[in-house]
Amino acid sequence: MTNSPEMIPDSSRDSGTTDTPGAPSGAAVGGGAAAPAESFDRIAEPTSENRLVLEGGVWHQISPKYVTVQLISHGSFLAIVIAATLVLTLLLHVGWWAWAVGGVLAVIQVWTLAILPRQARSIGYRLREDDLVFRRGILWQRFVAVPYGRMQLIDITHGPLDRGFGIAQLKFVTAAAATGVVIPGLAQSTAETLRDHLIEVAESRRTGL
Repeated sequence: MTNSPEMIPDSSRDSGTTDTPGAPSGAAVGGGAAAPAESFDRIAEPTSENRLVLEGGVWHQISPKYVTVQLISHGSFLAIVIAATLVLTLLLHVGWWAWAVGGVLAVIQVWTLAILPRQARSIGYRLREDDLVFRRGILWQRFVAVPYGRMQLIDITHGPLDRGFGIAQLKFVTAAAATGVVIPGLAQSTAETLRDHLIEVAESRRTGL
């Protein structure tokens, strides 16, 4: 298939760069097109020399609003855990196990809140000639390449908090469940544009155009 100007793969762009400054939100997001300005400006990576690296191209990143939504969500759960623990121990005089369970859950939530911003900065996707590459994680890195021709369903979902902050998540379903990808924290206009672009490319690849 001959690529249009909007579908030039990311490998044609300089490595280490991010979205074009000042690009309008919801702009076409083919490999050579500008991604939305409302995103992190640099991807977070492990410092180890043995980290997973994909040379060439540009990583498109998610909206910082994703961090805000996750902080509210996990912070609310932490408040519920603390309140439930206090009620069980001080009012209902439940045994020590309530402190133990509540303490473990509270520590997990505090740790999650602490690493959320850096985790969010490690999330990115790259549009290449034949596939979309998704990456996330710092301690445990994950890279997934999803061939355009194997995309069977592209789904946009968002909850009440997501809608309030104008973000959504994009899910790709393929024949192999292990290669399924969910990109969280995309601006809604970006998610819709990316969905339409991927559907068009996937259909053309399946028909051999």
